[in-house]
Amino acid sequence: MATGYPRKRIAVVGAGAAGMSCASTLANNPDNFEVHLLDSASQTGGQATSIPLDARYGATWLNDGVQGGSPIFRHTFNFFRRYGYEPQPVKLQVSFGKGPDSFFTNIFPSPLVDKFAGEIQKLGRVLKWIKRLMPLLGILPVKVILQLFRFSHDFGSKMVLPLIALFLGTGNQTPNVSSVLLERLFDDPQMKLWDFDPDMLLPNQPTMYTFPNLGDFYRDWASDLRSKGVNVRLQTGVEILKRDSKKGVDLRVWDKATHDSERRWEGIVHDEHFDELVLCVPADAAKKLLGKHATWREKYVLGGVKFFDDVTITHSDADYFNSIFETRYKSELCGKASSEARSEQIAFAKQTPRCCQDGWEGFAPMYYTHSFEQAPQKIEMGFDCTNYQHQFREALGENALSPEQDRHVYQTIFLNKEDSDLWTWENIDKDKIIGEKWWHQFGHNWQHYIRVVPGMMFINGKNRTLYAGSWTMVNMHEIACISGIAAAYRLGAVYEPFDDFAEDCFAKYLLVSHGKRYKRVAG
Repeated sequence: MATGYPRKRIAVVGAGAAGMSCASTLANNPDNFEVHLLDSASQTGGQATSIPLDARYGATWLNDGVQGGSPIFRHTFNFFRRYGYEPQPVKLQVSFGKGPDSFFTNIFPSPLVDKFAGEIQKLGRVLKWIKRLMPLLGILPVKVILQLFRFSHDFGSKMVLPLIALFLGTGNQTPNVSSVLLERLFDDPQMKLWDFDPDMLLPNQPTMYTFPNLGDFYRDWASDLRSKGVNVRLQTGVEILKRDSKKGVDLRVWDKATHDSERRWEGIVHDEHFDELVLCVPADAAKKLLGKHATWREKYVLGGVKFFDDVTITHSDADYFNSIFETRYKSELCGKASSEARSEQIAFAKQTPRCCQDGWEGFAPMYYTHSFEQAPQKIEMGFDCTNYQHQFREALGENALSPEQDRHVYQTIFLNKEDSDLWTWENIDKDKIIGEKWWHQFGHNWQHYIRVVPGMMFINGKNRTLYAGSWTMVNMHEIACISGIAAAYRLGAVYEPFDDFAEDCFAKYLLVSHGKRYKRVAG
């Protein structure tokens, strides 16, 4: 709907999930906004990437960054479906630890679960206390909560910390994250992945969703944005020249950009003026872009986000993967069949893994972790992509047996370059490596939730600048999408409600990160 005023010229820097969501929401109001989406990469999607595979693995593509999410990812799924892509349900199977003394899963009871039965039930009670005494207890680091309520060291390092690290992407910083994340993992309607299970900690086979081919999806999304008038400018460098709260933002832009040996931009240079700037890049990159133009509040908030460099090795080395993780059912890994439910779980796990539409019959884990003996609070993560991602199951067809493990595609994730002395990546057969990628991930330490998250409302919208990205709250593709939509909403774009749950999540994010109340449309 036209406003009668000149269109606002908007620069959205960063074409990951946040930037694409922001540009897409603005593009729905073409009479009001002229949108320029700029990114230094050669493709859109940010960390949501796909790679090609040799057909001998059973599929021709693999999502190698972001792989899937829970049913709460409503905005993400809405964008998928808008372009004809459908997320696929999968009954999740996980495998934590190596050996009877460290292993547990959500598929059948293990000796570790039997050993810590009392502490598992106690944790359920503690979660309720964290919720009741929020934010007093919620802001405390997980390691402090575990000590405060006198949990054993082994229960914390073998069960609680790997659980949070794997599903919330907190990695080796998990002991330092706020305990609110642990509570919300199980209890918060807008964040929880599943309900707390007082018997085995994790519920049996919760439904998750695997993402479609992200490379294709982001390509189609970008093409649609171009058709709607968005100027999608890839391989583009940006420098902020000036920000003025009344006059707008001046940028120096390098089109078809490259870096020289000193990481300075080279290419076709333009000085351009914009009415508003949306920074959809990591907090440290945003702080660097602002440079001398950053206010003390921006320096304080953006500087509170701590980043770590991780590497993902995609490979087909089954011998290595089996040496690190528990990948198949073994009788010595099985706990007591002390109830009818447990007996059924054990019988299910004993089956030879057989493909079905939404996962596997039999024990066929998808997510893995194991802790290092010399540093038990630090972990190595892994994924059996063949078991998890739907394109492999579709190729097999229902009731097909699992392929030989040397035909599986695995990912092993080594966390925090500073801990590289613990890494075992040199043990992976070099001839079986499919790809290697480094990722720049933020850590959810407890300071993040007393400095960054509550501080966002004090920098968002100041000096004609807004911020979006998962780092503004918690490391999820869904939060990145919501954050981009929220930035567009602040600029005057319309939020189009499509789901009551999604609308409620959006309203809460807008209040927390922007300090603004969402105005629901009547009727």
